[in-house]
Amino acid sequence: MRPSKPDVPLLAVAVGALLAVVVWGAVFTESLAAAGDAALGWVLGNLGWLFVVAADFFLVLAVVLGLSRFGRVRLGKDGDVPEFSDLAWTAMMFSSGMGIGLMFYGVAEPMTHLLSPPPDLGLAAGSPQAARTAMEYSLFHWTLHPWAIYAVTGLALAYSTFRKGRGNRFSAAFTPLFGGRPRPLAGRVLDLLAVLATVFGTATSLGLGALQVEYGLNELLGLSGRRLEVIVIIALTAGFVVSAATGVHRGVRILSTLNVYLAAALALFIFLLGPTVAVLDLVPASLGGYLNDLLSMSSRTGAFVDKEWLGAWTIFYWAWWMSWAPFVGAFIARISRGRTVREFVVGVLLVPSGASLLWFSISGGSAVWLQLSGTADFAGEIAEGAEAAMFALLAQLPLGTIATAVTALLVALYFVTSADSASLVLGSLSTGGSLHPPRPLVVMWGVLVGTVALVLLLAGGLEALQQATILVALPFVAVMLLLCAALVKELRDDPGAGPVLHLHPHGLPDAIRRVSGEDGAE
Repeated sequence: MRPSKPDVPLLAVAVGALLAVVVWGAVFTESLAAAGDAALGWVLGNLGWLFVVAADFFLVLAVVLGLSRFGRVRLGKDGDVPEFSDLAWTAMMFSSGMGIGLMFYGVAEPMTHLLSPPPDLGLAAGSPQAARTAMEYSLFHWTLHPWAIYAVTGLALAYSTFRKGRGNRFSAAFTPLFGGRPRPLAGRVLDLLAVLATVFGTATSLGLGALQVEYGLNELLGLSGRRLEVIVIIALTAGFVVSAATGVHRGVRILSTLNVYLAAALALFIFLLGPTVAVLDLVPASLGGYLNDLLSMSSRTGAFVDKEWLGAWTIFYWAWWMSWAPFVGAFIARISRGRTVREFVVGVLLVPSGASLLWFSISGGSAVWLQLSGTADFAGEIAEGAEAAMFALLAQLPLGTIATAVTALLVALYFVTSADSASLVLGSLSTGGSLHPPRPLVVMWGVLVGTVALVLLLAGGLEALQQATILVALPFVAVMLLLCAALVKELRDDPGAGPVLHLHPHGLPDAIRRVSGEDGAE
């Protein structure tokens, strides 16, 4: 298939806006941070509830679509088959969705909640009750809700692209709300928001990954400092530019599959050489506690909860996932041709959530048990920074040096796969939804995303970039709600969903009445 031409007006506005933010962050760092603080404070104080309610809605909608008659609809023509194997599909989906985040927060978040529990719960720091809450909130932030956000976005885009044949453009999924006709201006605005959110969300994650790779090299080789940060980001940027330029079927697929094997090996290493029995206890206990308290955690807003804590954790995560939704959703849609809606929802919602459950139980659970038992004390590492937490756990295990090297390599590969997935999606968004964007354009986006991460990290603006990610996500709450409305509107009329089950005037479905003999037949 011949690559589409770039959307020059969209590219000009997007690149210009990004360069303006980069210059602002590099030259006027304090001004950017102050503006971000003020804007973020207003959002958390006035609209934090919106993030909470929207995330809950996306989870409910994903489950309903998967279980209803709409689950039979195929994302493509009725005779299409999946383009990728289940393993490759799951690996690419997981690596693009939250690979770096799991490595960065896998130990750091449970330990932070253990040592500093949510202030309104009245739990003693370091207590078994705090440990249970720590595991529950880690699963809450990293399992069903974030993947539901990705699922509804990816489902809408895959349906529009492969079922309706409109192309992989983000704005194309809103066509039903435009009266079935494309609206160039409105479409460009939607695509521009998707581009900006993707760049900021990806650059934030890359900054976190670069910090963790740098810390791992410091542990291994005693290297640190700004010069190392520059070398790490430049080297990894070059890696993902090469990978993205080779396309989905080669670079992205191969590296994503390698990530899964390395992550599984690392998890098995921690499980076998760490507190194995404690981890086996933690898996069902954490899952049960999470499911038992899911409703209460899902409904916590600033009405009775400390807004600063809520903004630093739950609302920050929901906003982060929503800022990633155009990128991850578009990428998942790109690799999901031929799957049914039910298969898509089950795969996107449950498989990565199950992997997150195991990962947090093994890595974070091991650290929590070591802390509770008095075998280790991670308070110093947590105070030093979240990037130190995983390496602090590995230092407590045999063969810690080898595990540290594997972890640094794994984070680097997650950096590459997340960034090259983002580059491909950005290339698609800026070429009218082409599934095969021009390679020079993909490379340009890769370099630009890496540059944004590098400049803002060196300028001390990573925190400001995280704030910008939340602020960019705010309009996406409304955009994603409209996206859901467009998807449901079209699914209701899709013949692949089967007939609507009409109710008899007396309330029983016709089919039930026929089977029960209540239709008058003897």
